[in-house]
Amino acid sequence: MTGRAAEPEVIWARPERAGRGPKPAYSRGDIAAAAVRVADADGIDAVSMRRIAGELGLGTMSLYNYVPRKDDLYELMVDAVSAEYDLSEPTGDWRTDLLALARQARALMIRHPWMPRLMSPVYGFSPNALRYLEYCMTCLEPVDLPAGTKMELVASLTGVVTFYVANEIASAERTRSLPWSEEQEFAARTAYLVSRISTGDYPHLAAAFAQSTGPVDMEAAFERALGRTLDGFVPS
Repeated sequence: MTGRAAEPEVIWARPERAGRGPKPAYSRGDIAAAAVRVADADGIDAVSMRRIAGELGLGTMSLYNYVPRKDDLYELMVDAVSAEYDLSEPTGDWRTDLLALARQARALMIRHPWMPRLMSPVYGFSPNALRYLEYCMTCLEPVDLPAGTKMELVASLTGVVTFYVANEIASAERTRSLPWSEEQEFAARTAYLVSRISTGDYPHLAAAFAQSTGPVDMEAAFERALGRTLDGFVPS
């Protein structure tokens, strides 16, 4: 087992493989791709140094020569997935560009449902993450805000997308585990809610539900959340 490093390390500041010797058999890209495949198929909890080493045909200790810590492996994974963004030339309409990017982020996290769990600022400065942030700041160039506030805007938008998708994924996983249909679950919970609201103990909720037109349109709710986040920084 490897010991804890005496000083903090950044995986990107290290050479591809520690020590001397022949050319490494695997690149960080190879290792990240193997870990992403495992996480996509079996979830982030299935990603271990032993499992990834086995996927590559390496001994576990040999993998530590490439990736010193499991946390570094996660960072490689986030960076690899961040390369999937289409960072085309901004249109000049900052709002349109950021909304399109947020929709891409949502689709990316749905493709890789483990991603919301790894959305940490710690992993925000890998090569592809820096490329993404630079693109966001380029999109925001027409906006008259301090650079620090622009970074807060990007962070807030990312937080909204991450929170929304995490709930979306959790709801889908729960639905799949139910011993009855989603429709039966909704009907039972609606009946219970109506029974409680009709007691008169919740007048504000009763007024709110009286205005409801039916099931929430989650796509529309997502778009509203994005728009309101942007409006909080630059009113439209």
